[in-house]
Amino acid sequence: MNIDIIFKIAAIGILVTVLNQILIRSGREEQAMMVTLAGIVVVLMMVIHLINNLFNTVKTIFHLY
Repeated sequence: MNIDIIFKIAAIGILVTVLNQILIRSGREEQAMMVTLAGIVVVLMMVIHLINNLFNTVKTIFHLY
């Protein structure tokens, strides 16, 4: 497994946290919530792609079609 995906997820988390705090302190709570939701969606899409690769690898190893 490549460790780059962990660093990408961590970078997205840090970026979303910083943007969230900036937006909350400027009084834009709605935009802060949207940034948080967008970050969650991006990370979930990355994880779903990895899970799909895992299932395809398991199918290939055990010859399940």
